[in-house]
Amino acid sequence: MEYHVKLTAPVADLAAIAAAIEALDPAAQVDIDRPKQHLRVAAQLEASELKRLLDRAGYPVQPNQIAQQPSICCGGCGG
Repeated sequence: MEYHVKLTAPVADLAAIAAAIEALDPAAQVDIDRPKQHLRVAAQLEASELKRLLDRAGYPVQPNQIAQQPSICCGGCGG
């Protein structure tokens, strides 16, 4: 799943957020889209899990800040 999390405050420690998410999904990708002011997360987890991980990593968010993106998977890699 890919999620965009609307940023409402600067992210102090992106590495801590990435580590928390990668603990559940080692293949996860986490970065910040600064022009759009959102955190991009691609990982095998549900939005509620993402919220819990962000809260624990020191960046609490509201559920309405998390937007699941439509899948762009073509199925070609089998993943």
